[in-house]
Amino acid sequence: MAVYFDHRLNTDRSGINVDTQWYDGSPILAVNTYSDETGGSVNLFLDEGEKLMNVPLTRTCQATAIAWHPTKKILAVGWDNGELLIWNEHDHELHESLPLHKTSITVLGWSSAGTRLSSGDKSGVLMVWKADAKGRLQQNPLHQHHIQEPLRIMLYRPVPPPDPNNDIAQLARAAVSGDESALDMFNWKRGKNNARGGASFGAQESLTFFVGGATGGVYFVNDAGQCTQIFNADGPVMTLLHYDEKNLLITVTENMLLTQHFITPEGEAREVLKVKMSGRGEQPTIVWAGAGILATALGEGVVRMWDLEHEDNFILSLEGHSSYDHNETISCISYSPEKGTLAGGTNMGNVALWKYSPPLGGKVVDGEMKWKLQAPATVEGPIKQIRWGSSKHLLSVNTIANVFMLNEQVMSAGFKEQTAVVQYGPSSLSIEMFSNMDHHDLKTDVQVKGIFTTKDALAVWNGRRVMTYEYSSDKTTIKAAGTFTTETMNVCLYEQNVYCIESMKVQVRTHQGTVKQTINFSEPEGQPVSIDVCGTYLVIGTSIGLVRVYDLSRREAKPHSQPRNLGEIIPGFGSIISCKCNCNGSRVSVLIKSTQGTTDPKLYFWDTEVDQVSYFNFETGRGEQDDFPPEQIEGIEGDTNDAERGKTQAAKDIAGRSPMTHYWDAHDPKLVVCEAKIMIDAFNKKEKEEKKSVSLSKTMDDGPVEVMIVSLFSTPENGILIQDSFPLPDQFQTLLGIEVPYHYFVKKSENTSDDDGDIPRTESSSPRMVARRTMRDFVGLEDSDKNTKDAMLNFSYYLTIGNMDEAFKSIKLIKSESVWENMAKMCVKSRRLDVASVCLGNMGHARGARALREAMKEPELDAKVAVLAMQLGLKEDAERLLKNCKRYDLLNEFYQSVGEWKKALETAEMYDRIHLRTTYYNFAKHLEMKGDYSEAIPNYEKSDTHRFEVPRMLFDEPEALEHYISLHKDKALHKWWAQYMESTGDMETALQYYENAQDYLSLVRVYCYCGQMDKASEICNNTGDRAACYHLGRQYENQDQIKEAIHFFTRAQAYFNAIRLCKEHGMEDQLMNLALMGRPEDMIEAARYYEQKPGAQDKAVMLYHKAGNFSKALDLSFRARQFGALQLISGELDERADPELLKRCGDFFMENGQYDKAVDLLAIGRKYWEALKICMDQTVEINEDLAEKLTPSKDDAGIDTMERVKILEAIAEVCMHQGEYHLATKKFTQAGNKIKAMKALLKSGDTEKICFFANVSRQKEIYIMAANYLQSLDWRKDPEIMKNIIGFYTKGRALDSLAGFYDACAQVEIDEYQDYDKALRALGEAYKCLTKAKMNDEMLLEERLAQLKNKMALIKKFVTARRAFEENPEEGIKQCQILLEEPDLESGVRVGDVYGVMIEYYARRDRWKAAHAAIEEMKSRVSNVNIGYYVNMRTVEAVYRALDIPMGDMSRGKMNGVMDEEDGEIVEEEVDNIYGHDEV
Repeated sequence: MAVYFDHRLNTDRSGINVDTQWYDGSPILAVNTYSDETGGSVNLFLDEGEKLMNVPLTRTCQATAIAWHPTKKILAVGWDNGELLIWNEHDHELHESLPLHKTSITVLGWSSAGTRLSSGDKSGVLMVWKADAKGRLQQNPLHQHHIQEPLRIMLYRPVPPPDPNNDIAQLARAAVSGDESALDMFNWKRGKNNARGGASFGAQESLTFFVGGATGGVYFVNDAGQCTQIFNADGPVMTLLHYDEKNLLITVTENMLLTQHFITPEGEAREVLKVKMSGRGEQPTIVWAGAGILATALGEGVVRMWDLEHEDNFILSLEGHSSYDHNETISCISYSPEKGTLAGGTNMGNVALWKYSPPLGGKVVDGEMKWKLQAPATVEGPIKQIRWGSSKHLLSVNTIANVFMLNEQVMSAGFKEQTAVVQYGPSSLSIEMFSNMDHHDLKTDVQVKGIFTTKDALAVWNGRRVMTYEYSSDKTTIKAAGTFTTETMNVCLYEQNVYCIESMKVQVRTHQGTVKQTINFSEPEGQPVSIDVCGTYLVIGTSIGLVRVYDLSRREAKPHSQPRNLGEIIPGFGSIISCKCNCNGSRVSVLIKSTQGTTDPKLYFWDTEVDQVSYFNFETGRGEQDDFPPEQIEGIEGDTNDAERGKTQAAKDIAGRSPMTHYWDAHDPKLVVCEAKIMIDAFNKKEKEEKKSVSLSKTMDDGPVEVMIVSLFSTPENGILIQDSFPLPDQFQTLLGIEVPYHYFVKKSENTSDDDGDIPRTESSSPRMVARRTMRDFVGLEDSDKNTKDAMLNFSYYLTIGNMDEAFKSIKLIKSESVWENMAKMCVKSRRLDVASVCLGNMGHARGARALREAMKEPELDAKVAVLAMQLGLKEDAERLLKNCKRYDLLNEFYQSVGEWKKALETAEMYDRIHLRTTYYNFAKHLEMKGDYSEAIPNYEKSDTHRFEVPRMLFDEPEALEHYISLHKDKALHKWWAQYMESTGDMETALQYYENAQDYLSLVRVYCYCGQMDKASEICNNTGDRAACYHLGRQYENQDQIKEAIHFFTRAQAYFNAIRLCKEHGMEDQLMNLALMGRPEDMIEAARYYEQKPGAQDKAVMLYHKAGNFSKALDLSFRARQFGALQLISGELDERADPELLKRCGDFFMENGQYDKAVDLLAIGRKYWEALKICMDQTVEINEDLAEKLTPSKDDAGIDTMERVKILEAIAEVCMHQGEYHLATKKFTQAGNKIKAMKALLKSGDTEKICFFANVSRQKEIYIMAANYLQSLDWRKDPEIMKNIIGFYTKGRALDSLAGFYDACAQVEIDEYQDYDKALRALGEAYKCLTKAKMNDEMLLEERLAQLKNKMALIKKFVTARRAFEENPEEGIKQCQILLEEPDLESGVRVGDVYGVMIEYYARRDRWKAAHAAIEEMKSRVSNVNIGYYVNMRTVEAVYRALDIPMGDMSRGKMNGVMDEEDGEIVEEEVDNIYGHDEV
């Protein structure tokens, strides 16, 4: 709890206080005051209310506008006469601007960095001034505008967020790592005109602002000083606010019309929303109260809140706190984002405070539930203005007559030896004497900032003065003992001594201030910051972490041990927050702040006797001896006993916290109690790891407890262990101390009444400000003697460390049943079920012992402990344990057992849906027992048991029951009621409800009973209800109306009955149709009838066939010679048919020449060889389906693998014989004979499949077969075939065949294209292949190699000779002539090609005679030569024409498809890549 110290400011009492403004930095408040006598003035005040003197801000007129510089102590003041003054508080200088404003200045505003000051007056003149570092304005304004309306309000646009691309720290790191773009940003070289080339760094300044006028105009002034009207509001502008996150301008007019405009970077406005706000006041106040939340005070008893982000409205009222009057109204408000507090001033002088505290765990609550109303601060007079401000977040309160400065101060409190003192006002103390239950109120002369009490004396101080008081021996009176002045912020008392922390020392004084002893601290030891007394020992902690303990039992304080510097051994040590010692001075607990400024989650313990430091980590919930990393803890937990698991669970209960306060017991040296609050970061991290399931409406789990009270045992032998932990009750503010058997708490201000009946285990006559709560282990033992208390404390300690022998030994002399009950309750916290069973036995609690024994089957330890807690009446503990172990089924049962049905239903709906209907049923039973039938009925309905339970419940109230049934459309209920009415003889009502229930059987039954057969027939015909039709059919049969009976039996699909009647009464015309519609049994029954009837065997065969009795149908077909039926039936036979039956059918088809059907049946009957023989002999075509039928299954037990292979090959041979080569290939492949499969495929001539099969088979022989086949094709025109031939020969390693193929390719190149170069390359490839080939006949191989070599040599000579013509033609002629003399030239080179080269050469050189001689020589050497094959016919014609020789039959050179170049083209395929490019 916090209290507010108020300072009344020394303002002019004869005047009124018009306005107050805070400076954003150090606390300085400017107060604008006006008096008719003295005129106007602006005074400055410090945080303690001290007035700054020599501030010459006075004029005869009123100051109408004031504005503080954003970063410096410079104040701008505008006056009613148009003057503008600038006061520099730092330099104590006053500056006056030129008197350019002729009317009252109404608005003033500084730019974000203070380089511009804008001023506007009542006549609409707006000026922008440039200011220097001292606030002095230039002589003339930078910009001046004349707006045609009085100016009401000014708002500077906020500074835009910094550009992350220009973050100088990130750019520096990027530049160091070599980022060129970052280096460019740091390019500070000056370019042309001496301009810098780099980026601009540092904070930007916002020079743009908005101005609102008295007639609704809203204007925007940009960086260049241009002023434009961006929109016009509907009424005088009262408030301008900027929504930074969404770049929205919020405008509110005097008639409470709110508009939102989106503002572009250029200053243009686009309307987003316009709304009329509710309420109306004389001087409404509208402020931001958090991100996107508008708060409005309209002089009502509430503050209206509008969440713009979530479009939610709610109100904050003064209800819920006794300090406010129901007629109180809120006139002004102000919000502090740093404190998260909204302050509202009321007409009765109260400052209402709402603290923003959303629930932990992301729990969804209404907006008003996130704000907690605090105790008010009070001033004199109605409040007209209220403002938060300054770096200390002070609050100024203006009541017009007075101005108050309020400073929030944490409430001081102290407790020692059953005496508690709590501050509840700046100078008001509440004193509680628990020894005799007396209560005192004390008013001091100072505003209290600290309290320390003992059982005999009290000390209070305010930092400058210390006052001490003494209690009388009977505690009935309090008297002042002394007062003295000293600058101290911490004081302790012991007997008649006052211990004060002063500068670098601790002074020991008397109550009157006389110094008796001084404890000095050197500079290296640090300034004392914490002091405490427990028993006869004093502990002092310094700023650097040095801790000293003194013994006070002697005349002077003597050192109890050597000092210890904790700052040297604690990692991350920042400073000491507080240090406390136990009653015998052996242990000191220290709470520290880390170097990051946060509270260390570890509470440190210094053992002064052995000089060792240990800790308890509230973040993990474990002492140093157990504080292992999480992965180690998980590994240990798997194989431990209940005691260890209990310790682990207790650690989890308090984990994720940090300590706030710590107190030692005044008499037990090992017991310390701490107050620990949740660590938000740790909780959020845990939330991410454990994703909670959330209901659509609300979360079941209320989230973590914000503050917990944790008791610890600290001993050198066993370290620090958890003794107990429980949440801080809602009605308590904070922990005050411990003294066995009580915890002492400060109560919240709204719970300070004397009636504490609602506080569990608290004194009935508890004082007003402090309450005590009995410790868990001592409930019922509050008034016991010291030995019993010591025994219980020892039992608790030994139970905590797990020493059961010592635990039971410590209480063996205690016979009280309540003691055993307390010990059993201890076992709930310690989770010691073994101890609990002993305690229950000593208590004689048979039911609890049985429940605990039955609960041992539960797998979770917490579930077992929860059962124990239930039996002991610890409902809160049971609930917490079941939630903790997520046993929501048991939690549901628990809520039901204690009558908390709302929680039970919530639990079932969200976590235990499998028992949801059961829960509704049990709740309905509970309500029924209470007699609340109206509430029980909907719960029976939700449990889906209302059809039975509601009639049972309302059976004794027929009218209510009938009313319930008539309102509901449930058919089952209507049917039940109809049956009940029928039983009472009320047939009309029964028929009505049967009809509502659509129970046609019952309707027909009742109508038949009443003799209304026509009505019954109508219902059956209209509805077709089978049960109703059957019943009516039976009725007609009983009345011998056979035709009608058969009709309704047919509609009921009771064909057996209809057939029976037809047979009995000879109605054969309907019998067949009925049989075909009926079941197989009905068909067989009718078939038997027809079988006995002459001439109706065909119908019998058909019915047997339809019923699936093929053997009977076929047998009857053979006997009756029904061949058509026989064929129809045999077509539906499958392998499940009788083999003998299949054979008979097969023989029948063979006799009738229907061989294909015979083969089909033999295949079904697995007579494969016989079927294949018929296929071969009778040329029955085998298709895909028949081939599959003839193929035995691999799972066929009667045929082994070899037999199956033989059958497959036989099928393939038949397919080959029939020309079904693809099918043959498939069967050969299934038989595993790929060679024969390939042969079959080759016969099919399917080149694509042949290539595919060769590639997937991967056998040498198949590759060679495929290549041989491809050679038979026209491979000369298809390069793809050539590639496959080469590839298959290569894969099949048939290099001799491949060489032959290359040789053939070379010959094709010569014969068809005369391309000797390609031919030579092909022969080279052939030679390579042949050299690698392995042949049985070595002589033949050598001969082939020699032939190839000779052929290649001839071709090479010819190629060389042909090339020689380009450089040395005569040499070419010579080589050709030599080549023509080769004896076996034709084996490699065509003679005509040699002559052709020579003739072409001679013709080009016009050597016509030589050319003619070559032609004649070629004709003589090559018989029947066709010259056109070797020489272009134009060349030949030119030769003969030049020599004037007739060509004769030479003109027929164009023959055999040989064309010259003009007649067409011969397309030559590019196949170079096939042969390679190596020349041999």
